[in-house]
Amino acid sequence: MSETLPAAVTAETLSVSDVAARLSIPASRVAQLVREGRLLSLRHDKEVVVPASFLDGDDVVRGLSGTIVVLRDGGYTDHEILTWLFTEDETLPGSPIGAIKAGRHKEIKRRAQAMAF
Repeated sequence: MSETLPAAVTAETLSVSDVAARLSIPASRVAQLVREGRLLSLRHDKEVVVPASFLDGDDVVRGLSGTIVVLRDGGYTDHEILTWLFTEDETLPGSPIGAIKAGRHKEIKRRAQAMAF
């Protein structure tokens, strides 16, 4: 699966235990965040990991969860969402995850809503 994802997705990842430590929560809660759509994980090198860019210090990047939920509700798979988040878009410029991290999460959520419906 990771072969078809943009390289930026797997460029820097964190294990579930590393995410749990950064967020000061149990690893089981990280799995729950993934199920709820607040985070996305993927298998990379036979390990379940989370892209490091999904975290901002000791919290999930503001606006990421809402974007994931909108896209999941619109029928997108986690693989498709990861691909979209990390694909460069000249109209932004940059990638959607970069724009979210830069505080432009409302714009990205609007784009996600337009894609999903």
